[in-house]
Amino acid sequence: MIIVPVKEGENIERALKKFKRKFEKTGVIRELRNRKTFVKKSVVRRDEIKKAIYRQHLQLEEENS
Repeated sequence: MIIVPVKEGENIERALKKFKRKFEKTGVIRELRNRKTFVKKSVVRRDEIKKAIYRQHLQLEEENS
């Protein structure tokens, strides 16, 4: 359960923004979207490798600049 302490006189929009940020950090929505469709493990692994290669490429570009 997410608890957002609201200080007296605090704007309700600010409290809602805090709630949304905490909710997003839990990863519930991301998990639901991932579970909506089945993805084979080999495809998941291939995507992870692609992301790792991309990140490594960005780091090398940053170091060379």
